[in-house]
Amino acid sequence: MKYDFETLIDRRGTNSLKWDVKENELPMWVADMDFQTAPEIIEVLKEKVCHGIFGYTIIPNPWHEAIIGWWKTRHGFKIKKEWLRFCTGVIPAIDCAIRALTNPEDKILMLTPIYNHFFISIEENKRIPVESRLEYDGSKYWINYEDLEEKLADQRTPLMILSNPHNPTGNIWDKETLEKIGELCRKHQVTVISDEIHCDLTDPGYDYTPFASVSEACAKNSITCIAPTKAFNIAGLQTAAVVIPNEGLREKVKAALEVGNSAEPGAFAIDAAVAAFTKGGPWLEELRGHILQNKQLVSQFIADHIPEVGVISSHATYLMWLDFSRITKNSTELCAWIRRETGLYMNVGEIYGGNGKKFARLNVACQKERLEDGLERLAKGIASYTKGAERI
Repeated sequence: MKYDFETLIDRRGTNSLKWDVKENELPMWVADMDFQTAPEIIEVLKEKVCHGIFGYTIIPNPWHEAIIGWWKTRHGFKIKKEWLRFCTGVIPAIDCAIRALTNPEDKILMLTPIYNHFFISIEENKRIPVESRLEYDGSKYWINYEDLEEKLADQRTPLMILSNPHNPTGNIWDKETLEKIGELCRKHQVTVISDEIHCDLTDPGYDYTPFASVSEACAKNSITCIAPTKAFNIAGLQTAAVVIPNEGLREKVKAALEVGNSAEPGAFAIDAAVAAFTKGGPWLEELRGHILQNKQLVSQFIADHIPEVGVISSHATYLMWLDFSRITKNSTELCAWIRRETGLYMNVGEIYGGNGKKFARLNVACQKERLEDGLERLAKGIASYTKGAERI
């Protein structure tokens, strides 16, 4: 392999949100990889640092061209330049879209379990989160269209947030599914915000379908949030974009981005994004292979050593959704126990809504040595929990 995904890097003492934990703890929670970003991106940033002036930054044509070229080549989606707007992050973009397109006390629909910050964005903006819970059969999830349409039909629901691919389950929604969602939303005049930040983190041989590429109706009734931050591990550089084919929606969201001070790039945001989308492809391909190997390692370890834990099969993201329903009805208690007893820190499933209370989310974007350590801690923690040790 050309790139190194195995050398351990000490992130303690670097103001890392993920690694701001006790000395004995192993954080495998927030969606932040333990790999250095692509060397090609680092070199571009070094040049920027050496220039030594970090003033206000414009959004140049190469930024638009890099995004347009990446989505056309990798995902078969032709984005027009005028559809694009810079944003400092996907969550700021969603916050702005919520304020631009809805009113206080409006309802916003989601397919749950789903990324917990959507709930936070909705509630902090004085809107009401509504769940259409995904059906679950013990191994996979699917949409209950009858429930989805019933909730979309509520006139107090003008907006739906879609996670594509889906976080935390790792589902890659196929074109037919996205088309059905799009038809129902158009029928009931519900605009779709599609968060596609994990779209480049699919398993080798798998690709995702951009929601706006499905049909003209989907394009005209949607706001797509994209970024290089998850795929290239540069979240701290605060660089993202929104894709809005509908001019009316675009102007509303643009105004909200500007009012919210979310439309001005930092000194490194543009250079990093352009480098990622023009030079980062080979690194990303090796990363995807490494993540797949890690997911396979997790699945095999659990099957061999803790078979009472269910592993939800998925083909996207580096986040694994683990089913603890055969161990407990309360994964929050279990995760707290595991963290206290072993130091392994996972995301509790309850925060994602739906049936998440029996699940936890495990981040496997790390070196094999660190992952094996995490799995040993997981097995140890579950063993002590199931032996009837004192509960918290």
